[in-house]
Amino acid sequence: MGRNTRKRRTPLATKAIAASAALALGGGGLIWANFYASAHESNDSWSDRTKAAAVQVATIDCPDVGQQLTDVPNQARGEVDGELATLDQQITESYQRLASTRDAQARDANFVQNTILQPLKDRRKAIIDRIQLEITRVGGSAPESLDGLAGCAAAPSEQPQTNEGEAGGGQPQDGGQPSDGGQPTDGGADNGGDAGQDAGQDGGQDGGQQQGNGGQAGNGPVAADFVDITTVQPNVQSPRRGRNASTGTFTSSCGTNGNKKFNTDNVIVAPGVTNGAHHLHDYVGNQANDAFANNDTFAAASTTCANQGDKSSYYWPVLRVQDGTQDFDQNNDGGGKEGNVGRILQAKQAQIKFVGSPKSKVVAMPKFLRIITGDAKTTTNGLANANASWSCTGFENRQLKEQYPLCPQGSDVVRTFKFQSCWDGQNVDSANHRTHVAFADASGRCQNGFQAIPQLVMRLVYDVDAPVIENGQVKNAIAVDGFPEQLHKPSTDHDDFINVFDENLMNKMVKCINSGSRCR
Repeated sequence: MGRNTRKRRTPLATKAIAASAALALGGGGLIWANFYASAHESNDSWSDRTKAAAVQVATIDCPDVGQQLTDVPNQARGEVDGELATLDQQITESYQRLASTRDAQARDANFVQNTILQPLKDRRKAIIDRIQLEITRVGGSAPESLDGLAGCAAAPSEQPQTNEGEAGGGQPQDGGQPSDGGQPTDGGADNGGDAGQDAGQDGGQDGGQQQGNGGQAGNGPVAADFVDITTVQPNVQSPRRGRNASTGTFTSSCGTNGNKKFNTDNVIVAPGVTNGAHHLHDYVGNQANDAFANNDTFAAASTTCANQGDKSSYYWPVLRVQDGTQDFDQNNDGGGKEGNVGRILQAKQAQIKFVGSPKSKVVAMPKFLRIITGDAKTTTNGLANANASWSCTGFENRQLKEQYPLCPQGSDVVRTFKFQSCWDGQNVDSANHRTHVAFADASGRCQNGFQAIPQLVMRLVYDVDAPVIENGQVKNAIAVDGFPEQLHKPSTDHDDFINVFDENLMNKMVKCINSGSRCR
């Protein structure tokens, strides 16, 4: 994508777009509104383009191959992780192709299938074949289901529904928030893209004002991704504590990334791959984290944590405000070149707290345990792993998973991450980076022989003016960094943790939590 060199629309064309956006967002279920009509086109031409909705798509929906790989032999994991990173890069490139060919799509109903999706399928099949070979070469068995994961779909823009019947006006459909330490109950798919999503050439922004309805870079967020927090009903529930509950806490103070350690790597998911995340991360704690770090690197590194016995790495996607400004990575991979634009916000608070189990005592985490909470790909994967939540100070009994909050004056935006609190007792990681840990059940108990470990809870607070919704469009939107085809949905928020506590401090943490103490 790179720097925005798109031509400025004429006032008449801009008015036509705004009218179309209003129709899309207030049309009571209208699936698609045409954003590509020129000012000189007749009504008949407008109608014909609208009928071609099938080719005007918001994003690319590809099966997540990595989530199916739950049992990859250790000898093959490095090669497999590299191949999975290549699949992500292929999707990014195809999405960028989708975003830059809107005119061709409008002229040819088969363009997306023939020019984007079929070549992508062919390239994905070659990678999947290599993954299968790498697994079988070391004596493993690749899932048969991989053969069916090469094909991708073109996901159309759809009208999100809210209780109020208008963008940003009501309660999210999910309506609930998982209880503390509990597994989210909504495992369904996201309800799709958004009315009038323009991920392509015509999605630019002028001084924070959207043209179309697709965010400053043309790939979200949109007005329907926001809700007034004061209209949301309280939805936080906690399991009842048992007699053997571990009620203490351990807090680690590691700063808010004031030294501006950023990169677009993800050493957990894509070790050895530069720009493996395709979006920018904030880092606190361990200062050696990049794509090429290993356990020895982490152990020898410095830390921003006040207690030097905590060299753990805590990292999350940056939050931006799309106010028309540019940041240092405007022309970089993972930044503006991949749709992550706007001014990077530094959290005013980054609270790192470890808590206990409502049903049992906890055991020590193994050193170098890796945990990811949330899912960067919920727009295509669905919400089963969407564990991050959004709220506002003064309203934190109301947690949102699928929408960003519009906070009243004097209230700050809050991102909350509750990490998995049950461990399989053996592994510090797993092939899909999920199955070695789990959430407790709704009652707060670990299942399947897993053991309760201290649960990491992170709370990030941001002082930022609330975006403004006008005429079905959002101005000065906040947006979490992500893969470009995920459209900056709030449900794609996630957080990563690598445990590098020294043994003495970890034992102190466990003792504090199990005894009901408050420690640092």
